Amino acid sequence: MKIAIGCDHGAFEYKEEIRNMLESEGHIVTDCGCYSSEAVDYPDIAVKTANMVVSGEADTGIVMCGTGIGISMAANKVKGIRCGLCTDTTMARLTREHNDANMLAMGARIIGIELAKDIVHTYLSTPFSNGERHVKRIEKLMAEEKAD
Repeated sequence: MKIAIGCDHGAFEYKEEIRNMLESEGHIVTDCGCYSSEAVDYPDIAVKTANMVVSGEADTGIVMCGTGIGISMAANKVKGIRCGLCTDTTMARLTREHNDANMLAMGARIIGIELAKDIVHTYLSTPFSNGERHVKRIEKLMAEEKAD
């Protein structure tokens, strides 16, 4: 799987660990930054990562910041992105099954690294359910983007 990954300075160490894990599992990972623990603006990283997903350069994206809140908000500003902020594996499973999320967000100051790895594995291994009610709701959500 082709995965774009990005973070701000608050999640740099997590990004590095998760990137290494994904690469060791055979995924093709594009690192969208940041590249050190020096302060950066999370919207820049989120948009860069999200654009890779929307363009098809990546199958999915993973973004992280201190809480996951700001970076998920920024990613969701990119048309075509449905980024789910997850703090446990149930949320990771349901954001894929029910919302067909194409990006995952997590907060390094909120969850431990082992849980973050479990969330990534759950997110990546869960398919969209294609349930009629979920398809209808996603269509309504995406129609809002076209209304602009």
